[in-house]
Amino acid sequence: MSKANTITPSGTAPRNFGTMLKDLDWRRYVIYIGFVVVFLFFAVLLRDQGFLSPQNLLNIFRQTATITVIAVGMTYVISCAEIDLSVGSVAGLSSVCTAMALSQWGLIPGILAGLAVGLVVGSINGALVSLLGIPSFLVTLGMLGIAAGVAQWITASAPQPILNDTFNMLFGSGDFGPIPGLVVWSAVFVAIGAVVLNRTRFGRQVLATGGNRNAAEFTGINTKRIKFQVLLISGAVASVAGMLYAGRLQSGRFQWGAGDELSAIAAVILGGTSLFGGFGSIIGTLFGALLIGLINNGLILAGLDSSQQQVVRGAIIILAVALARKK
Repeated sequence: MSKANTITPSGTAPRNFGTMLKDLDWRRYVIYIGFVVVFLFFAVLLRDQGFLSPQNLLNIFRQTATITVIAVGMTYVISCAEIDLSVGSVAGLSSVCTAMALSQWGLIPGILAGLAVGLVVGSINGALVSLLGIPSFLVTLGMLGIAAGVAQWITASAPQPILNDTFNMLFGSGDFGPIPGLVVWSAVFVAIGAVVLNRTRFGRQVLATGGNRNAAEFTGINTKRIKFQVLLISGAVASVAGMLYAGRLQSGRFQWGAGDELSAIAAVILGGTSLFGGFGSIIGTLFGALLIGLINNGLILAGLDSSQQQVVRGAIIILAVALARKK
């Protein structure tokens, strides 16, 4: 065999590696790369401000727990090519309903009242979107105002204290062994969300509905039911986040959760979930939420005021859309 026709391993390796790089969808991994880069940046910049202390790193996980929980539900909604702008207000309404029910009837009715808020709001959102065909953006935008207004109305803008120590310990204030309760809650939601989305028929139907609704219907998937279910899940998850706010801060207030819908959407899109539906990553969402928490923590330690932090958060949302996976 002539030398020209001889194919050696050293000759084929560059072509194979180049092909692999060309075929690699880097958008799937940009969140992990960005997380490492931002972490190293703050680790060097703020090494003398205690950024790398175990307590501060644990605080980042604790502070991002509620956003992570909300973002898990949001991942299902966006994977289904829908949006839910009401989650922040639902969390606030859930927190005040929980606090008021706790003071009147005790632990179990208080928890049920908080969950009922998310189930009712999620059912209304899902019915309007799936049955009447109203765009989810408009439905949930209207529900954002309704839930926030109801929460402020029934409390007369006053905080509702929570004196039930058991509730506070279970929902945010307590620890499960050496691990803060909020971290445990977020880990549970991430684990369940990832398994359901990636390993169950329902998860596959959610992704199929978001990827191509007509094709999904042709295969026998009831896409209207799927849309209803993902919005119901989002509302229920937001209500749990509201109870986590109430337990951690030991009070219910209509302000809890305000603006969380934007942080959750940014976390989901940064995590690699397609803004146009059809693909979702719960683990990516977790890292997206942690990245936002990492940036917030670093900006606070760097001495930036709240207005400057808002500018950075807005830039994150723009970046999230710019890096969104395309169909």
